[in-house]
Amino acid sequence: MEIQYWADIACPYCYMGITQLQRALKELKIADQTPLKFMSFQLDPTLPTTTDLSITEYYAKTHQLTKQEAATQIHKIDQLAADIDLPIKMENAIPVNTLAAHRLIKYIESLNDQGLLNKAVKRLYQLYFNDNESIADYEALTGAMNEIGLPIADVKKVLESNQYEDEVRKNERRAFMIGMPSAPLFVINNKYSITGAQPYEVFLEALKKVKNTTK
Repeated sequence: MEIQYWADIACPYCYMGITQLQRALKELKIADQTPLKFMSFQLDPTLPTTTDLSITEYYAKTHQLTKQEAATQIHKIDQLAADIDLPIKMENAIPVNTLAAHRLIKYIESLNDQGLLNKAVKRLYQLYFNDNESIADYEALTGAMNEIGLPIADVKKVLESNQYEDEVRKNERRAFMIGMPSAPLFVINNKYSITGAQPYEVFLEALKKVKNTTK
């Protein structure tokens, strides 16, 4: 079984979705033999790398809401994550461009180490939703990647260039070609798809069906 999933690091539903999927894979005892290919998709590639906007102000602006309505929605997202034992602090997130994080993911992908890739993706989500650091800040990114074992010099070399941007854009073009409805999108064996942060049970049942049909 092989799974591709389109996601953005600034997307809480993507974080919830991949967490639920990984839990289901572990439950079926197929996590170690199931490659997870992260497919980059920036929800808002127009965002700057620095900002004075709060996530509440940004959310209100992009969803045509009042600040109070936006704050309420963000609180609901935090609660959805807490309900699946995934505590996040979206209200303190910094709405900046995620391209640098995506480029790092593509670099790590090139190392052909699935375990390291999974750790990197998780750490980047934590950096954004728990540490509430700027996901566009090279120092923060370098420190986070060094924590999971990547040499500082290698991370800086990638960040201080435009390396792997083409790979990111190829993933995004692919998403548009297949008519991706929203993020996240999970595609199993290039045939079965699951959209959104579905409940754990949905992922579990889908994986069981695919597993049984590929025996």
